[in-house]
Amino acid sequence: MHSGFWFVLVGASAALTHMAVFAFVVFLAPTLWPEIANVAGFLVAFLVSFVGHRLLSFQDAGTGLMQSFLRFAATAVAGFTTNEAVFIVLFRVLGLSTWLALICGIVLSALQTFVLSRFWAFKRNS
Repeated sequence: MHSGFWFVLVGASAALTHMAVFAFVVFLAPTLWPEIANVAGFLVAFLVSFVGHRLLSFQDAGTGLMQSFLRFAATAVAGFTTNEAVFIVLFRVLGLSTWLALICGIVLSALQTFVLSRFWAFKRNS
């Protein structure tokens, strides 16, 4: 329960960071492909997410800092791959707005990231 609460709070903070950076990049460079703004959002949100999850969501992790970082990076890249694929399909193929496509991508990748984080990246001691 405790882990789930912090995961949602940290995840929401990272998602809001992702969206804020996305909006900022799109504002600064409106002719830039939104897929690139999505990458920028992910990179900044990754840092927010790792620090928050390491310190709050999975503070009882049975892994060292570097091992957690490398594992979380792998899960985050897998999650971002899902995010970007969903974003491209919804935005480019189905013609949804960038914001709706972005939110859908973030939600699906968050679910995937939680499962991989909980059971692998920040695996708890038995």
